[in-house]
Amino acid sequence: MAIGQFSVGRWLARCIGLGLCAMALVLAGCSSTRVIDNDVRSYSSLKAMPAPPTYRLERLPSQQVDSPFRDMIERLATSALANVGMQRDDRNGTLRLELNAYANAYMPNWPHYSSWNMGFGYGPWGWAPGFGYGGSWRDMPPTMYVRDVRIVFRNAEGTPVFESTARYDDIWSNDEQIFRSLLQSALEGFPTPPQGERRIRHEIIP
Repeated sequence: MAIGQFSVGRWLARCIGLGLCAMALVLAGCSSTRVIDNDVRSYSSLKAMPAPPTYRLERLPSQQVDSPFRDMIERLATSALANVGMQRDDRNGTLRLELNAYANAYMPNWPHYSSWNMGFGYGPWGWAPGFGYGGSWRDMPPTMYVRDVRIVFRNAEGTPVFESTARYDDIWSNDEQIFRSLLQSALEGFPTPPQGERRIRHEIIP
């Protein structure tokens, strides 16, 4: 009888252990994947890929000063454009690219929180702080992060032929991952994306 009880006990312990291991694996898988939604607006008069499929980047006057933020955006944009078949050629590119990116952080004024808020951001390539107060310090809402990109292609005459924006507004703040997904979203369907607004979901492994 003691032997039987011992065997049952070991069997139960093994089952519980396997169950805990399985749960740990599930939780690990969930924690390693993040789902984000990007709001996208795209408009295009292109009927097909330009020939040759090249572009040259044209910086605005406010984008002439080098910065780590600008370098990151241009690097991610070059990769995202290559993934849709567009190659950078700053000497003889068929299309002219105007690239903008913006980042901001704020604390939302939700009814169940105090109305204290703070914001800071940078864009296209510079910083712009801002602060505000209208209530108590009782409860602090989570910081929200806004990131958006805007891609405009013009032809040799300067006429816009493609425009797309993508926006992220949530609590995650990994700029490298977020801007990569935004640029991918803004270029999804290039050169003939669905016209107008849509929401694109990405699964990201942090």
